[in-house]
Amino acid sequence: MLTSPSLFGGCPVLIIRSVHEASTEALGELKDYVIAPAGDAIVVLVHAGSAKGKALLDAARKAGAREVECAKITRVGDLIAFIRNEFRLAGRAITEAAARLLLDAVGRDLRELAGACSQLVADTEGRIDEKVVRIYYAGRAEATSFSVADAAVEGRAADALEQLRWAMAVGVAPVLVTSALAQGLRNIARVATAPRGNRPADLARELGLPPWKIDRVRQQLRGWSGDGVVRAIHAVARADAEIKGGGDDPAYALERAVVAVATARRG
Repeated sequence: MLTSPSLFGGCPVLIIRSVHEASTEALGELKDYVIAPAGDAIVVLVHAGSAKGKALLDAARKAGAREVECAKITRVGDLIAFIRNEFRLAGRAITEAAARLLLDAVGRDLRELAGACSQLVADTEGRIDEKVVRIYYAGRAEATSFSVADAAVEGRAADALEQLRWAMAVGVAPVLVTSALAQGLRNIARVATAPRGNRPADLARELGLPPWKIDRVRQQLRGWSGDGVVRAIHAVARADAEIKGGGDDPAYALERAVVAVATARRG
Protein backbone atom coordinates (compact mmCIF):
# COMPACT_ATOMS: atom_id res chain seq x y z
CA MET A 1 0.00 0.00 0.00
CA LEU A 2 2.80 2.42 0.92
CA THR A 3 4.67 1.87 -2.35
CA SER A 4 1.62 1.95 -4.63
CA PRO A 5 1.21 4.95 -6.98
CA SER A 6 -0.58 7.99 -5.61
CA LEU A 7 -3.41 9.75 -7.43
CA PHE A 8 -1.61 13.01 -6.72
CA GLY A 9 1.68 11.82 -8.21
CA GLY A 10 5.03 12.13 -6.48
CA CYS A 11 7.61 9.59 -5.39
CA PRO A 12 6.98 7.93 -2.00
CA VAL A 13 9.99 7.04 0.16
CA LEU A 14 9.56 4.08 2.49
CA ILE A 15 12.25 3.46 5.16
CA ILE A 16 12.15 0.06 6.85
CA ARG A 17 14.40 -0.01 9.91
CA SER A 18 15.85 -3.05 11.71
CA VAL A 19 15.25 -5.40 8.79
CA HIS A 20 17.48 -7.94 10.55
CA GLU A 21 14.79 -8.24 13.25
CA ALA A 22 11.93 -8.91 10.82
CA SER A 23 9.95 -12.13 10.96
CA THR A 24 10.47 -14.86 8.40
CA GLU A 25 7.16 -13.98 6.76
CA ALA A 26 8.07 -10.29 6.51
CA LEU A 27 11.51 -11.13 5.11
CA GLY A 28 9.83 -13.26 2.45
CA GLU A 29 7.51 -10.43 1.42
CA LEU A 30 10.42 -7.97 1.27
CA LYS A 31 12.42 -10.41 -0.84
CA ASP A 32 9.51 -10.69 -3.29
CA TYR A 33 9.35 -6.88 -3.44
CA VAL A 34 13.06 -6.28 -4.19
CA ILE A 35 12.82 -8.76 -7.06
CA ALA A 36 9.99 -6.72 -8.61
CA PRO A 37 10.04 -3.23 -7.02
CA ALA A 38 7.58 -0.43 -7.72
CA GLY A 39 8.92 1.88 -10.40
CA ASP A 40 7.91 5.15 -8.80
CA ALA A 41 8.83 4.44 -5.16
CA ILE A 42 12.06 4.41 -3.18
CA VAL A 43 12.46 1.77 -0.48
CA VAL A 44 15.32 1.95 2.00
CA LEU A 45 16.18 -1.20 3.95
CA VAL A 46 18.20 -0.60 7.12
CA HIS A 47 20.11 -3.72 8.18
CA ALA A 48 22.62 -4.13 11.03
CA GLY A 49 24.83 -6.47 9.02
CA SER A 50 24.12 -9.63 11.02
CA ALA A 51 23.54 -13.05 9.47
CA LYS A 52 19.76 -12.87 9.91
CA GLY A 53 18.09 -11.61 6.77
CA LYS A 54 21.20 -12.13 4.65
CA ALA A 55 19.13 -13.77 1.91
CA LEU A 56 17.15 -10.54 1.55
CA LEU A 57 20.35 -8.51 1.23
CA ASP A 58 21.68 -10.91 -1.39
CA ALA A 59 18.44 -10.60 -3.34
CA ALA A 60 18.60 -6.81 -3.14
CA ARG A 61 22.19 -6.78 -4.38
CA LYS A 62 21.28 -9.12 -7.25
CA ALA A 63 18.40 -6.83 -8.20
CA GLY A 64 20.87 -3.94 -8.48
CA ALA A 65 19.96 -2.08 -5.31
CA ARG A 66 22.35 0.63 -4.22
CA GLU A 67 24.20 -0.38 -1.04
CA VAL A 68 25.58 2.16 1.43
CA GLU A 69 27.74 0.86 4.29
CA CYS A 70 27.46 2.96 7.45
CA ALA A 71 29.93 1.75 10.07
CA LYS A 72 28.98 2.70 13.62
CA ILE A 73 31.04 5.64 14.86
CA THR A 74 32.12 5.30 18.49
CA ARG A 75 35.66 6.69 18.77
CA VAL A 76 35.98 10.34 19.76
CA GLY A 77 38.47 10.95 16.97
CA ASP A 78 36.02 9.62 14.37
CA LEU A 79 33.22 11.79 15.76
CA ILE A 80 35.46 14.85 15.57
CA ALA A 81 36.31 13.91 11.97
CA PHE A 82 32.57 13.59 11.23
CA ILE A 83 31.92 17.11 12.55
CA ARG A 84 34.80 18.62 10.60
CA ASN A 85 33.67 16.86 7.45
CA GLU A 86 30.15 18.26 7.82
CA PHE A 87 31.62 21.77 7.76
CA ARG A 88 33.99 20.89 4.91
CA LEU A 89 31.07 19.68 2.77
CA ALA A 90 29.35 23.02 3.44
CA GLY A 91 32.47 24.93 2.38
CA ARG A 92 33.29 25.99 5.93
CA ALA A 93 35.88 25.13 8.58
CA ILE A 94 35.83 24.50 12.34
CA THR A 95 38.76 24.39 14.73
CA GLU A 96 39.67 21.18 16.57
CA ALA A 97 38.84 22.74 19.95
CA ALA A 98 35.47 23.99 18.70
CA ALA A 99 34.62 20.55 17.28
CA ARG A 100 35.36 18.95 20.66
CA LEU A 101 33.25 21.56 22.43
CA LEU A 102 30.36 20.94 20.03
CA LEU A 103 30.64 17.18 20.63
CA ASP A 104 30.53 17.74 24.41
CA ALA A 105 27.51 20.00 24.03
CA VAL A 106 25.40 17.95 21.63
CA GLY A 107 26.42 14.36 22.37
CA ARG A 108 27.18 11.44 20.08
CA ASP A 109 23.94 11.17 18.12
CA LEU A 110 24.99 11.76 14.49
CA ARG A 111 21.66 13.28 13.49
CA GLU A 112 21.85 15.85 16.29
CA LEU A 113 25.48 16.58 15.46
CA ALA A 114 24.65 17.07 11.77
CA GLY A 115 21.75 19.34 12.72
CA ALA A 116 23.99 21.42 14.99
CA CYS A 117 26.56 21.76 12.21
CA SER A 118 23.85 22.88 9.78
CA GLN A 119 22.60 25.47 12.24
CA LEU A 120 26.09 26.93 12.75
CA VAL A 121 26.70 27.01 8.99
CA ALA A 122 23.39 28.78 8.35
CA ASP A 123 23.66 31.31 11.18
CA THR A 124 27.34 32.28 11.11
CA GLU A 125 30.10 33.30 8.75
CA GLY A 126 33.78 32.47 8.56
CA ARG A 127 35.66 29.87 10.56
CA ILE A 128 33.85 28.32 13.53
CA ASP A 129 35.82 28.61 16.79
CA GLU A 130 35.09 27.95 20.47
CA LYS A 131 33.61 31.41 20.97
CA VAL A 132 30.98 30.80 18.30
CA VAL A 133 30.02 27.38 19.71
CA ARG A 134 29.64 28.85 23.20
CA ILE A 135 27.35 31.58 21.89
CA TYR A 136 24.93 28.97 20.52
CA TYR A 137 25.38 26.36 23.25
CA ALA A 138 26.05 28.52 26.32
CA GLY A 139 25.54 26.45 29.45
CA ARG A 140 24.84 23.28 27.50
CA ALA A 141 28.35 23.21 26.04
CA GLU A 142 30.01 23.48 29.43
CA ALA A 143 27.47 21.63 31.55
CA THR A 144 28.39 18.00 31.06
CA SER A 145 29.22 15.25 33.50
CA PHE A 146 32.83 15.30 32.28
CA SER A 147 33.22 19.04 32.85
CA VAL A 148 32.06 18.51 36.44
CA ALA A 149 34.53 15.66 36.89
CA ASP A 150 37.45 17.57 35.35
CA ALA A 151 36.92 20.53 37.66
CA ALA A 152 36.59 18.27 40.71
CA VAL A 153 39.70 16.16 40.11
CA GLU A 154 41.66 19.37 39.45
CA GLY A 155 40.68 20.63 42.92
CA ARG A 156 38.43 23.45 41.65
CA ALA A 157 35.51 22.88 44.01
CA ALA A 158 33.67 26.15 43.24
CA ASP A 159 33.89 25.59 39.47
CA ALA A 160 32.82 21.97 39.87
CA LEU A 161 29.75 22.97 41.88
CA GLU A 162 28.83 25.62 39.32
CA GLN A 163 29.16 23.10 36.48
CA LEU A 164 27.15 20.55 38.48
CA ARG A 165 24.25 22.96 38.95
CA TRP A 166 24.29 23.85 35.26
CA ALA A 167 24.36 20.16 34.38
CA MET A 168 21.42 19.39 36.63
CA ALA A 169 19.52 22.36 35.17
CA VAL A 170 19.87 21.10 31.59
CA GLY A 171 18.87 17.55 32.53
CA VAL A 172 22.13 15.63 32.91
CA ALA A 173 21.30 12.42 34.81
CA PRO A 174 22.94 12.20 38.28
CA VAL A 175 24.27 8.72 37.52
CA LEU A 176 26.28 10.14 34.61
CA VAL A 177 28.01 12.56 36.99
CA THR A 178 29.11 9.84 39.42
CA SER A 179 30.19 7.72 36.44
CA ALA A 180 32.34 10.58 35.10
CA LEU A 181 33.84 11.22 38.54
CA ALA A 182 34.69 7.54 38.91
CA GLN A 183 36.21 7.41 35.44
CA GLY A 184 38.31 10.50 36.13
CA LEU A 185 39.67 8.99 39.33
CA ARG A 186 40.36 5.65 37.64
CA ASN A 187 42.32 7.41 34.91
CA ILE A 188 44.40 9.24 37.51
CA ALA A 189 45.15 5.98 39.32
CA ARG A 190 46.04 4.16 36.09
CA VAL A 191 48.33 6.89 34.77
CA ALA A 192 49.96 7.37 38.19
CA THR A 193 50.88 3.69 38.45
CA ALA A 194 52.03 3.34 34.82
CA PRO A 195 55.79 2.94 34.16
CA ARG A 196 57.55 6.29 34.11
CA GLY A 197 59.11 7.55 30.91
CA ASN A 198 56.48 6.14 28.58
CA ARG A 199 55.51 8.37 25.68
CA PRO A 200 51.86 9.51 25.60
CA ALA A 201 51.23 7.45 22.45
CA ASP A 202 52.65 4.26 24.03
CA LEU A 203 50.78 4.85 27.27
CA ALA A 204 47.59 5.57 25.34
CA ARG A 205 47.77 2.20 23.59
CA GLU A 206 48.44 0.41 26.87
CA LEU A 207 45.60 2.08 28.78
CA GLY A 208 43.15 2.38 25.90
CA LEU A 209 42.97 6.18 26.10
CA PRO A 210 43.61 8.79 23.39
CA PRO A 211 47.01 10.57 23.65
CA TRP A 212 45.41 13.95 24.36
CA LYS A 213 43.64 12.39 27.35
CA ILE A 214 46.94 11.07 28.71
CA ASP A 215 48.36 14.61 28.62
CA ARG A 216 45.27 15.96 30.39
CA VAL A 217 45.39 13.30 33.13
CA ARG A 218 49.10 13.90 33.71
CA GLN A 219 48.30 17.56 34.37
CA GLN A 220 45.47 16.56 36.71
CA LEU A 221 47.79 14.26 38.66
CA ARG A 222 49.45 17.19 40.42
CA GLY A 223 48.31 17.40 44.02
CA TRP A 224 47.03 13.82 44.23
CA SER A 225 48.29 11.17 46.64
CA GLY A 226 47.35 7.53 46.99
CA ASP A 227 45.34 8.20 50.15
CA GLY A 228 43.58 11.10 48.46
CA VAL A 229 42.48 8.90 45.55
CA VAL A 230 41.13 6.31 47.99
CA ARG A 231 39.12 8.93 49.92
CA ALA A 232 37.75 10.36 46.70
CA ILE A 233 36.69 6.95 45.35
CA HIS A 234 34.90 6.17 48.61
CA ALA A 235 33.04 9.50 48.40
CA VAL A 236 31.94 8.84 44.81
CA ALA A 237 30.83 5.29 45.67
CA ARG A 238 28.73 6.64 48.53
CA ALA A 239 27.10 9.24 46.29
CA ASP A 240 26.42 6.62 43.61
CA ALA A 241 24.61 4.43 46.14
CA GLU A 242 22.56 7.37 47.41
CA ILE A 243 21.36 8.52 43.98
CA LYS A 244 20.36 4.95 43.12
CA GLY A 245 17.89 4.76 46.00
CA GLY A 246 20.01 4.83 49.11
CA GLY A 247 19.42 8.53 49.82
CA ASP A 248 16.71 11.19 49.66
CA ASP A 249 18.38 14.00 47.70
CA PRO A 250 20.53 13.12 44.63
CA ALA A 251 21.57 16.75 44.14
CA TYR A 252 22.91 17.03 47.68
CA ALA A 253 24.70 13.68 47.36
CA LEU A 254 26.43 14.88 44.19
CA GLU A 255 27.43 18.22 45.70
CA ARG A 256 28.94 16.48 48.72
CA ALA A 257 30.84 14.07 46.46
CA VAL A 258 32.18 16.89 44.27
CA VAL A 259 33.47 18.80 47.31
CA ALA A 260 34.97 15.60 48.76
CA VAL A 261 36.85 14.85 45.52
CA ALA A 262 38.19 18.39 45.20
CA THR A 263 39.24 18.41 48.86
CA ALA A 264 40.94 15.03 48.59
CA ARG A 265 43.01 16.34 45.70
CA ARG A 266 44.25 19.28 47.77
CA GLY A 267 45.39 16.81 50.41
